[in-house]
Amino acid sequence: MTPEQVAAGSKPAVLELGELFSRSPETLQRARELGLSGWAFYVTGRAGALGDIHADTVVAALGFLAPEAVADGWDTAVRVVRPLTVATANLTECCRWGTAHLDGLPGTPRLTALLERVVAAADATGMPLFAAWRAMPLPEHTDGARAAAALLLLREYFAGAYLLAVRAAGMTPLEAVLAGPAGEDGAAACGWSPPYPAVGPLVRRRLWAEAVTDRLASTGFRALRPAEGRELIELLSDLRSVLRPDPAG
Repeated sequence: MTPEQVAAGSKPAVLELGELFSRSPETLQRARELGLSGWAFYVTGRAGALGDIHADTVVAALGFLAPEAVADGWDTAVRVVRPLTVATANLTECCRWGTAHLDGLPGTPRLTALLERVVAAADATGMPLFAAWRAMPLPEHTDGARAAAALLLLREYFAGAYLLAVRAAGMTPLEAVLAGPAGEDGAAACGWSPPYPAVGPLVRRRLWAEAVTDRLASTGFRALRPAEGRELIELLSDLRSVLRPDPAG
């Protein structure tokens, strides 16, 4: 398999698995302990890796979330706690979730090794959020914690690559969300309010952007040999199957 094919084959599982921890009861409880809503914790937990920045910079970094919703979540959070504190709490919950759910699974040690090689080799140019997360120290070092953190990092890597590709395609982030599989439901989940623009002519541009995303993300997957790329996709698929029955538990 080529690195682009491995990136494309890994992407759906990474996007799903890389955020499972954020929906766990423990993560939501951590948000409440910090005095934050789930939304404020989500926004600040992601962008807080960049430190004390203005809400406009957060909007630019997150890309696909509605600016007003991002600013509301960020400004609400920073009145209560430092952004980096929230990001650290987010990573801690990610690692705890990984230790609880991934440790002990037979494929986790090998999956961890492959994921970490991809993360280390990834080109972070134009992806400040991914770069910031990659610089964060891990609070736990079990195989499960490391695998969960690597999945979180690769999710930000794919998101950063897609944001670059969408802008190169001449689409706005909202147009890209609307042209995606979730359509208007996806836009609402990202904080965008109707009325929404028509998206029919944008589908071809979105497909082009998806292909460019795979090309941009392929730099990290070049660290793997073709057989290892196939192995990674299989391990991610197996893990997805195991976790799907109870994704939030």
